[in-house]
Amino acid sequence: MTLLDSLKQYTTVVADTGDIDAIRQHRPQDATTNPSLLYSAAQMPAYRHLVDQAIELASDLGGSQTQMAEEFIDNLFVLFGLEILKVVPGRVSTEVAASLSFDSPGTVAKGRKLISLYEKKGVSRERILIKVASTWEGIQAAAMLESEGIHCNLTLLFSFAQAIACAEAGVTLISPFVGRIYDWYKKEGGGKEIAPDQDPGVASVTRIYDYYKKYGYKTQVMGASFRNVNQIVRLAGSDLLTISPDLLDKLEKTQGPLQRALDPAKAPASKDEQLHLTEKSFRWMHNEDAMATEKLAEGIRKFNADARRLEQYALSQVAEKVG
Repeated sequence: MTLLDSLKQYTTVVADTGDIDAIRQHRPQDATTNPSLLYSAAQMPAYRHLVDQAIELASDLGGSQTQMAEEFIDNLFVLFGLEILKVVPGRVSTEVAASLSFDSPGTVAKGRKLISLYEKKGVSRERILIKVASTWEGIQAAAMLESEGIHCNLTLLFSFAQAIACAEAGVTLISPFVGRIYDWYKKEGGGKEIAPDQDPGVASVTRIYDYYKKYGYKTQVMGASFRNVNQIVRLAGSDLLTISPDLLDKLEKTQGPLQRALDPAKAPASKDEQLHLTEKSFRWMHNEDAMATEKLAEGIRKFNADARRLEQYALSQVAEKVG
């Protein structure tokens, strides 16, 4: 048995890519996308027909070039999502623009629009996760969307405060960023590698998982942003793990059994008291975590830069179309 087969016994495996061939190869349950992954995939000749289709849909809408570019991006996300859903039996995560990270009404409106585009194509909202940054505003928007039956994946999650607020909001799942947490602590330590059994990213996800299970929250934990196979192995048993194609490949090429690391039966041993956060207490608790405040801000900037790059690509495609 490979490590990947073994992992699938305990954890729902999700492919972190926009490359449909890579998804098909590794047979994950779900898939996640983001502007950077879709920008890369859109450059591949195999997916040119999806780009052309998105251009047509944006052109049919009319309006300014900026409006058409936004329409192009929304449709491109959905068209890739539709192709991915032909390959995975589960769900696809489709991302709201990072520029809406501090805009609850804007996030709600975009989430509703993306779901309506999927539903017009005959896809049930049960198969879609709207991916939202786990700022206070994003979490409140997700709570509103969830109340409408629109399921959300809260991304860019680094602090325990974010995890608590997401659970209280009743979001479907969260994506704590294991690798980026590890990167911060490694840099703080002068660049020295951190021992696997002291990995702060792994410790963060383990703590959140135990807290959720101990207090009976339905929100699922999906570890994300991995740097190596060892981080994945140490989180076997997490509800879900979203993994890049290169690490999926390594897991598939490595033989051997894999022991369950996270287990609901161990959760009652968690020492964390249950907390209920107001906006003030959330902001204070999150702000006390230097790593989380830095990585959340950096993550929003990076995701926004990726979106701007996709936007520039969209503008060039629309300008070419309208002449």
